[in-house]
Amino acid sequence: MVEGGATKLDKAEFSECWQMSWRQPYILRLAFSAGIGGLLFGYDTGVISGALLYIRDDFRSVDKSTFLQETIVSMAVVGAIFGAGIGGWMNDAWGRRKSILIADFLFFIGSVVMAIGLWPWLIILGRVFVGLGVGMASMTSPLYISEASPAKIRGALVSTNGLLITGGQFLSYLINLAFTQVKGTWRWMLGIAGVPALVQFVLMLSLPESPRWLYRKGRTEEAVAILSKIYPAHELDNEVDALRMSVEAEIAEEGSIGEGSIFAKIKTAWTTPVVRKGLIAGIGCQVAQQFVGINTVMYYSPTIIQLAGIASNQAALALSLTTSGLNVVGTIISISVIDKYGRRKLMIVSMIGIIVFLFGLTAMFKVASLNSPPVGKLETTHFANSTCPAYMTAPAAGSWDCVKCLDASVGCGFCADKENRRNPGACLTSNPIGGEVCKGERRTWYTRGCPSGNYAYLAIAMLVAYILVYAPGMGTVPWIVNSEIYPLRFRGVCGGMAAVSNWVSNFIVSMSFLSLTKAVGSAYTFMLFGLISCVSLVFIILFVPETKGMQFEEVEKMLEKRSWKVWKKSNEK
Repeated sequence: MVEGGATKLDKAEFSECWQMSWRQPYILRLAFSAGIGGLLFGYDTGVISGALLYIRDDFRSVDKSTFLQETIVSMAVVGAIFGAGIGGWMNDAWGRRKSILIADFLFFIGSVVMAIGLWPWLIILGRVFVGLGVGMASMTSPLYISEASPAKIRGALVSTNGLLITGGQFLSYLINLAFTQVKGTWRWMLGIAGVPALVQFVLMLSLPESPRWLYRKGRTEEAVAILSKIYPAHELDNEVDALRMSVEAEIAEEGSIGEGSIFAKIKTAWTTPVVRKGLIAGIGCQVAQQFVGINTVMYYSPTIIQLAGIASNQAALALSLTTSGLNVVGTIISISVIDKYGRRKLMIVSMIGIIVFLFGLTAMFKVASLNSPPVGKLETTHFANSTCPAYMTAPAAGSWDCVKCLDASVGCGFCADKENRRNPGACLTSNPIGGEVCKGERRTWYTRGCPSGNYAYLAIAMLVAYILVYAPGMGTVPWIVNSEIYPLRFRGVCGGMAAVSNWVSNFIVSMSFLSLTKAVGSAYTFMLFGLISCVSLVFIILFVPETKGMQFEEVEKMLEKRSWKVWKKSNEK
């Protein structure tokens, strides 16, 4: 996921979760109903990657503008940033259940608006609504599950929410592939997301509020009534006492950092040395998670595959399904090994693999561009009425190849040779007429990438390997580090800052990727991500401590006893 987290989980806890859920279906219904929020989160992340291919086909203005394409993708992230901020306040003021209902309503409205999408700006508006819902759901769903679940299986149920996020991404690719031959293509892809939002809305109407929130609001009887449905009678009194003590401790901890505004609390966090060290490590991990380029893959993987030389929308979507499936596999691997190998080591190994495969992608795209098929004069004049205007007026048109043709400012496409795509082809205008006459002769039409033979499949192999090394480490561990590295009294404010830094970094990457590929080419774009990853690796080695198996108090003491470079232990025992 890209913007979600996994909770520590062991096999015994998962087994206990499975058995207890079957014995008490109420728990399963509660966790599943709230967990749909994670599914929606993942679905929205993945669905736009395939829908964008067909939005470009329907709207000429979008096809010609990388800025419009980036805006359509990124406005959901902007909405999510505000949704997460508003969601935190709504959770406290109105409760978890109402917040989820509002998130579903916004997501449903956004899905309908996108499906109607008569103009690009209407799609963008729908993306903002969906983003608001995603931002709220990303905060509220795991919180609701953790507060309304039995303590002994809480970690398993919250981790299931993380799996539903990656599962939602995988589902989105399946849905994209299913609707490629249906009239309306992208409208169905984006609109069908409203169905699970509607299902969750209906299910949540029959579920109670979080007992913890009710207890904090003084509605003790209601909280106890809900706990009686979750715990057997002989455990109820102990759980009520535990809830009371936990809430009292939480209120006391919050009071210890003052009653001022959120800005005053942020200032206190940054001016407290121990907390500042934790923030540098935590926020650094979140920024690194995004700046290694993961959401360029999740949001644009079909486009990247087309840049590698696969022209067909359907083929690009089918190959993209592999990347999403491996993301699910990687998340499961992370859950199973995180407590065995530790957080820091897993991130370092993951980052080394990311660097290797990003530079591998750089090499593959560069070699493919150097071996781009030439533009043939005879081939191009064969389509005299559709010839690219820039080619006709270029003084050195004889030296043009496919890459030069696609980079033409007026917008041109490459019509490959019918017999061998590596042979000289034609440079035609990329308006619908050029593509239609090319396809009319049963030739392959390229507007994103060029024919590259085996290099395309090598690039795709590098992309698959990149996902496989990213998901178990940098995909999930930064969220776990952020859940462990802050003193308890600062967890809320510090966790909020870390989450916002993740969303903002996500926005910067998703809003700039296509512009970068247009400005410097695909190869150098991946090289840039590779260089940033090298810096991130050094940062993790120097500034991120190991928190495996440590209580919050132990983490705080560890940071107190370490120098500014938190990896360097002091001589104190």
